[in-house]
Amino acid sequence: MSKPKITDTLEFPSDLNITKSLFGVGIVGLLATGVGYFLQHDQFFFSYLVSFSFFSSIALASLFFVMLQHLTRSHWSTAIRRIPEALSSNLWIWAIFIIPVLMGMHSLYHWTHADAIAHDPVMKGKVPYLNSTFFIIRQFIYFALWSFLGYRMYSKSVEMDDSGDWGIQTLLRRTSGPGLFFFGITLAFASFDWLMSLDPHWYSTIFGVYYFAMSFQGLFATLILIVMYLWKQGLLTNTIKKGHIYDLGVQMFGFTVFYAYIAFSQFLLIYYANIPEETVWFLERLNGGYEYLAYFYMFGRFIIPFVVLLSKRAKSNYKIVTSISVLILVSHLVELYWIVMPVLNHHGFHLNWMTITSFFGLGGIFFGLFFYRFKQNKMIPVNDPTLGDSLNKH
Repeated sequence: MSKPKITDTLEFPSDLNITKSLFGVGIVGLLATGVGYFLQHDQFFFSYLVSFSFFSSIALASLFFVMLQHLTRSHWSTAIRRIPEALSSNLWIWAIFIIPVLMGMHSLYHWTHADAIAHDPVMKGKVPYLNSTFFIIRQFIYFALWSFLGYRMYSKSVEMDDSGDWGIQTLLRRTSGPGLFFFGITLAFASFDWLMSLDPHWYSTIFGVYYFAMSFQGLFATLILIVMYLWKQGLLTNTIKKGHIYDLGVQMFGFTVFYAYIAFSQFLLIYYANIPEETVWFLERLNGGYEYLAYFYMFGRFIIPFVVLLSKRAKSNYKIVTSISVLILVSHLVELYWIVMPVLNHHGFHLNWMTITSFFGLGGIFFGLFFYRFKQNKMIPVNDPTLGDSLNKH
């Protein structure tokens, strides 16, 4: 098989200092948020959790995407696969940022209060699972698994760049099968731990899929924006083609519908069952100004993207898919805020400045780590046997 012809430079420019800029923004944002810890202790942890769950969702969705492409022997995505590989390869570093969540467990999670458990038979029944020691152990298990999978997917792909050994592709596929199984379980339980257990009386058996649907829709928006940034810098303009953007647009449209199906199913089941301990969760989030956030993300991540991306031409229009990607990611952040913040601010919506500084702080570090990893090796898997088919997309 002849090697595919590539006309673009595959090395990320060393003089492009985006990594330093992002780390700078991240450090300033985290320092500013750290000051808030001494001013509004509880608000610090809740704002931090919103941003942490947002960027974690992008990294985890990237890991799922990479394993799915290997398992299905997908060809279309090969030219863009190094981007999600790099995003998920840093999960072993990103694990450090769970530490503030663990430090703030007493502020975030009502079930850590012994006096509350003593007088609450519902929480008392959940103590075997919802206890501080087991919670910390679970976080270690989650990140150990994700870190192993993320780094293995990336490092073996890079190894194939250097060695040209196509047997590595088989190894990655064999890793992806069980990897996806254990990933699905740990992602679901992580969503229960980080978000659902904020309200220990409330439960939803579909919540893990709900968090996954949010995350995967947000991933395609992220991939589109990164590709657009690379193109703006004159990188991979002849390698990642219009057909790839169209496919990303199709995937984003598909998971817009999937997200809406899951989110509405969760709401509808709880609505018609009308069980008080379930409906109170939505009641708190549809009053006091929070209902406007619900309307915003409903339009921002379903109605507008669905209507706009319904057209085939729109999925190939760079300005349209870029604008919709930004709207989806903003809506993703708003929805996570809508899930988390009513636990702290029971009496109504109140935007605190730490929500903004923590977002830029963690976001700067997250994407700084991505570009630091992305620039270390070639920007596409050059010796992958499926690359030729990917480059020939129309």
